[in-house]
Amino acid sequence: MPTSSRLKTEIRVAAHLRRAQAAGAFAHIARKGDPDAGAIAVKVFMGRLETGPVARLFIQSRNEMGETIWREPFDGPVPEERADDWLARERRIDPDLWIVEVEDRQGRSFVE
Repeated sequence: MPTSSRLKTEIRVAAHLRRAQAAGAFAHIARKGDPDAGAIAVKVFMGRLETGPVARLFIQSRNEMGETIWREPFDGPVPEERADDWLARERRIDPDLWIVEVEDRQGRSFVE
């Protein structure tokens, strides 16, 4: 379901946190961006493997009709360090970016 681009980002982020926390997950804002129009990235901690912690990333994007959608920059979980590096590069490109981190036993992102 596309997200309305008319809502302020800070309101969408607050709703995201409430959805995650209401479902029993831990979620917090790792970095605040522009309160009105910043894009949102969601990092979902997926647990630890023998190689270390892994995470999935979801980032807002636009489809061909201009609607806000969520996409994954990687195919599934990646080492958390790789996800953090990707987010650091994105922050340099887009200083208005919000970063939400979610820890959920079921690996849910709570993006809509």
